[in-house]
Order: sequence, then structure tokens, then C-alpha cells
Amino acid sequence: MDVPGWLWAVTLLTLVGVIALDLVIVDRRPHPFTSKDALRWVIFYVCMAAAFAVFIAAYFGPAYGGQFVAGYLMEYSLSVDNLFVFLVIMGSFAVPTALQHRVLLVGIVIALILRGSLIVLGAQLIDRFQGTFYIFGIFLLYTAWKVWASEDNEPDPNGNGLIRWMSEHVPTSTEYNGTHLTTRLAGTRALTPMAMVMLAIGTTDLLFALDSIPAVFGITSEAYLVFTVNAFALMGLRQLYFLLQGLLGRLQFLNRGLAVILAFIGVKLLLEALHATTDLAVPTIPVWFSLVFIVGVLTITALASVYVTRTDDHGEAE
Repeated sequence: MDVPGWLWAVTLLTLVGVIALDLVIVDRRPHPFTSKDALRWVIFYVCMAAAFAVFIAAYFGPAYGGQFVAGYLMEYSLSVDNLFVFLVIMGSFAVPTALQHRVLLVGIVIALILRGSLIVLGAQLIDRFQGTFYIFGIFLLYTAWKVWASEDNEPDPNGNGLIRWMSEHVPTSTEYNGTHLTTRLAGTRALTPMAMVMLAIGTTDLLFALDSIPAVFGITSEAYLVFTVNAFALMGLRQLYFLLQGLLGRLQFLNRGLAVILAFIGVKLLLEALHATTDLAVPTIPVWFSLVFIVGVLTITALASVYVTRTDDHGEAE
């Protein structure tokens, strides 16, 4: 897949344009983000991703279009797990409802910049060392086990070392000053909670990227597709936060489903590594099967969660 420089430039400019449009339309007057607003924007970003998949299929071929779709579905589903942490971080910093959309937008822009560096590093490792997929595969299997085992663990909003360090060494305020990132405190310039929570969300997301990016590389080794998959998933994640805010606690089997997907991609990577580095007749898993498997696991996870939730609600009602 030979991606011309002009396409990278157009992609980055379009991403910047969409972020700017979002700021102008939604955040020019901070206000509580309703479920109806969120649904419209979720549909908008999903349609953008679908249109981009069609473009990739038409320009580079159906195989790459399929890789983008499979990667997007997996990255989007893995990113949903971030929402639980976002909820905890928002509550920890007591973010006013009207400012939450701005916090998520800037926090996710920070996350996308940080993820971009990981994607470049991952692509270079794959180009130089065929055995990289062994490392990714084993890491994803380990992560799958950790995700499965940590189903009931609550995320720790104080676990971000950078935020702890800044709180101790940089002047910070406990009072919000609208959307301002700094304020005057005892005659000195100090960071507001607005700046701290944005940084907390952006840097905490990087921890999730340590497993999601290798997982996407398990679908496609093309850095352009990995970057665009992450961009579309993260940009649509903000609106999904507001749409599912009251439903996240009902997705009881989300971690189970994500663990199964991570384990599947880990096995896929190990098979591809064996196929590329040995003479063994090792089968590989095609992209279409990965797509079907991911959709199937997500569907079963959602249906099982809905069934159990309704059963529990019915039992409580009686």
C-alpha cells in the first residue's frame, strides 16, 4: 500500500478542520450535551468512517477497505472501555456538565497526538523486525487475561503519575475559571482543573493505546490505516460518551467481550509471525473472518448484557 504524501496531508488537514468545526459549532457556547446532540454526532462520525472505508476500497482495493472496517470496529469497541475511566476522571475533577464536551475534545486531541508517535514506532518495528508480531501477540494474550481478570476492578483516577507530579510541582487551582486553562492564584499564574482534567484524559488514554494499537496492527500493518482507524474511533468516542453515559454500567459483559477479541488478535498475530519466520505450514486468519468474529463477539456481548440487565431489573421490581 503506497500512500502518497498528498493523501497524508489531506487526511491531517481534514482532521484538523473537523476538530475546528466541532469547536465552532458545539463549543462556541458551552452547554450541557444532550443525548439527541450526541446521537446526531455519533451518526455523523460513523457515516464519515463508512465513506472513508469506501474511498479506501476504491483507491487501494477492497482488501484494504476490509482492513479499515475490521480495524475501526475493533478500535471503537476497545475504546468504549475508556469511557468508564473517563467517567471516573470527570467525577474526580468535578467537571461541570457544560464543560465536559470541551474537556473530552481537547483530551482526545492530546491522545491522538500521543498515539501517532506509538503508531510510527510500531510501523518501524514491524518493517525492521519480522519477530515484532511475536511480541505483539504475546502482549495481547497477556492483556486479554488481565482484562478478563479485572472485570470488577474500578479504575483509579489518581493512578496517572504525570498528573500527580504536576499537582505537586506546578501551581494549580481547585476552582474552574470557565474554559480557561490558567488563572491567577495568590499573584501567580496557576493551572485550572480544566487544564489538569484534559491532560489526565489525554495521557491516561495512552495506557489503553498500548494494547489497542498492537491489536489494530494485527488487522493491518499499514501505518496509514492504523492512524486513520484511531482517528475515527477517538473522534467518535466523545459523542458516544454522552450517548451511553447512563448505560455504561449496564454493559456487564463488555470486559469479557474485549478480552476475547484481544486474545483472538493475539493468536492471529502469533500465527502470522510463525508463517513469516518459519517454514511451517501455519494457517493465517483472513481479514473477513476477523471482521465476522469481532462483530459476532460484540453482538453476543451486547445481547447478553441486555438480557441479564432486564432479568435483574425484573427481579428487583418483584
